[in-house]
Amino acid sequence: MRRLFDNINEWKIIQDKIEFDENRLAESIMSLGNGYMGMRGNYEETYTNDSHRGSYIGGIWYPDKTRVGWWKNGYPNYFGKVPNSVNYIGIDVYINGEILDLAKAKVIDFYRELDMKNGVLTRKFVADVNGKKIEASVTRFLSVKTKELGVIKYEVKALNFDGEITFTPYLDSDVKNEDSNYEEAFWVNVSTESSEKYGNVVARTKDNPFNTEVFTICANMSIKTNKEPKENTYMNKEYYSENKIVLDIKKDETVSIEKYVAITTTRDHNEAHLIEKSEEILNDQTIKGYETVLNEHMNAWNKRWESADIKIEGDTLAQQGIRYNLFQLFSTYYGEDARLNIGPKGFTGEKYGGATYWDTEAYCLPVYLGVAPKEVSRNLLVYRHNQLDKAIENAKKLGLNGALYPMVTFNGEECHNEWEITFEEIHRNGSIVYAIYNYTNYTGDFEYIKEKGIDVIVEVARFWASRVHLNKRRNLYMIHGVTGPNEYDNNVNNNWYTNYLAKWCLEYAVNNIKWLEKENIQSVNRNNVDKKELENWLKISSKMYLPYDEELDIIVQHDDFLDKELIKVKDLPKGNLPLNQNWSWDKILRSCFIKQADVLQGMYYFGNKFSKEEKKRNFDFYEPYTVHESSLSPSIYSIIACEIDNLEKAYELYSRTARLDLDNYNNDTEDGLHITSMSGAWLSIVQGFAGMQTFEQSLKFAPKLPQNWDGYSFNINYRDNLLKVEVNKEDVKISNMSNKSINVSIYGEEYKLEDKIVIPIEVNKNLCNA
Repeated sequence: MRRLFDNINEWKIIQDKIEFDENRLAESIMSLGNGYMGMRGNYEETYTNDSHRGSYIGGIWYPDKTRVGWWKNGYPNYFGKVPNSVNYIGIDVYINGEILDLAKAKVIDFYRELDMKNGVLTRKFVADVNGKKIEASVTRFLSVKTKELGVIKYEVKALNFDGEITFTPYLDSDVKNEDSNYEEAFWVNVSTESSEKYGNVVARTKDNPFNTEVFTICANMSIKTNKEPKENTYMNKEYYSENKIVLDIKKDETVSIEKYVAITTTRDHNEAHLIEKSEEILNDQTIKGYETVLNEHMNAWNKRWESADIKIEGDTLAQQGIRYNLFQLFSTYYGEDARLNIGPKGFTGEKYGGATYWDTEAYCLPVYLGVAPKEVSRNLLVYRHNQLDKAIENAKKLGLNGALYPMVTFNGEECHNEWEITFEEIHRNGSIVYAIYNYTNYTGDFEYIKEKGIDVIVEVARFWASRVHLNKRRNLYMIHGVTGPNEYDNNVNNNWYTNYLAKWCLEYAVNNIKWLEKENIQSVNRNNVDKKELENWLKISSKMYLPYDEELDIIVQHDDFLDKELIKVKDLPKGNLPLNQNWSWDKILRSCFIKQADVLQGMYYFGNKFSKEEKKRNFDFYEPYTVHESSLSPSIYSIIACEIDNLEKAYELYSRTARLDLDNYNNDTEDGLHITSMSGAWLSIVQGFAGMQTFEQSLKFAPKLPQNWDGYSFNINYRDNLLKVEVNKEDVKISNMSNKSINVSIYGEEYKLEDKIVIPIEVNKNLCNA
């Protein structure tokens, strides 16, 4: 763990000195996005020290050749990558003809802040370039009001000289990915153009042998200055367009430029109209002016916070953490485009290829259910339904029936080439169906099952029925050769979580088929499920083998887990952690150490099926062996810890998930943020400390208060009701801010919460402070 920024503010991430040694970490933390596109926190001007310059566009991807020297049936043909796109923030700055390079200039003062409330990144610094001192102020944002727009304002004040300031704003599409195999480029130049205070570049992803879509992007820029330039020249060449703007400056005078950039792609527009569309955007926004465009953007962010903000009293670190997590999550996805999903790194880096994982359904969906309009969550389900045909193809490649959703995908086709993940981490299939349950159970929108959901439910059930085998000696169905959520244990037999999830999926499919038949819904017929198939699903689910140890009275993670040498994490010699950076993969696989929640993941999903005592026994057994080296792990353990009244541990794990990147817990944030796991901070508070559960179409709370906090509050949307939950050391208050009553259970007692009524509840005896 290393906290790079010690100036802690509830609404801002503050960097109060320039960072050279950990610049990549700072770039990750200062990332911006607007759901359509995003960028790392790179500097606009030249910086010749180590940096990972990156900007990315949602839905733009490339099928990179996989680095394997041999092939077997079922292997994916490629690994999908999100290509590093046009460098559109670049503005070279010259002081009397000498380039400003923060890696070489004498930086006298430096301040940068990410304003999470308003979605704005600002930077101020004083630099000495060979005796010429300047004070610079830089502001940039990616508009959430106009998705294809980015704006930069760059101001320079002369502190001790008269002379010239030259701004060279440019667009450069000659960029590469750091993670590309064979160091290949993904872009080919289409056209470039420059004129006074204007430029554009158009680039297309290379043709590929895999018959996947080719994308074309256009970046247009227009420039405004606060005074008439002394000189304005421009040039363009292959991949590149620039303007060179020279401004006279007097001592204590400030000169500035505004750079407006519009990014359009063939995902939304015909290629022939890309330049025209981006010019329309630029014309509209530059006419509005900088202040108007900025205010529209900030107002849109403020509206999001009205429903989503969580307030924590008495703990600034915790407060900053949850807001940072929500800010970066919403910067990546807010549901406007059903074609998009949430990559584990979002727009902040290239690791994991920018593709879709099961993280979305397991961890992110509950947050959007709670704080966003239900259409946002529905779009995540539609995304998977739209890819059902590809999932059926994926299963066929492995010789199986039904649908196997990919571990990693952009278009529904599997593009992950590690066999122990691609072939074996099949539990992800269950999370796709669990998301349908979660959405319909939470929102009451059961029409979705009739319209689309039943198709996915049936085909996933067919997959599980073809993937199990009957152990005739024990007359039980088993699933061999799998990897559970704990990826530090590969190719195991009868992973409990996988088996339990398969059993549930089969039962859920049967129940929905029967419901549709009873309702006489015609959609049930289109899947051609007959009585024999239903009976088979029920037979398998009733005889599914679920490993259990009677002596320890615990669920067993998989058949051989208890045969390992059981060493607790606390007993490891110092310097071993993180394991994935210090041990060989072979050593990790032979160890007992758990990367992330596995058995506990199942207890989280199906929390109403297990008693508090069962959860405590399994938590107490598995947590000491868990290294939490998956960013997805701490939140699940934190929620279970709350349920079993271990608030000290719950708070520790909340801190780890909420500040995972801000404090670089896993020593890997320099290559990008852990976007999908950022949902875990919200889950830890709302489902953990506040004890919110929504099983069986009922809403329940059992709030508890960590000792470090004086109180906390949040809003949730539940079935079109807006509720405000407030917890402090004296009481719990839940306010219904909607126009209809709602039933809610608090500490096991049922209440009818009327319109605009606050119900005070004395809970001192329940607070269980750590």
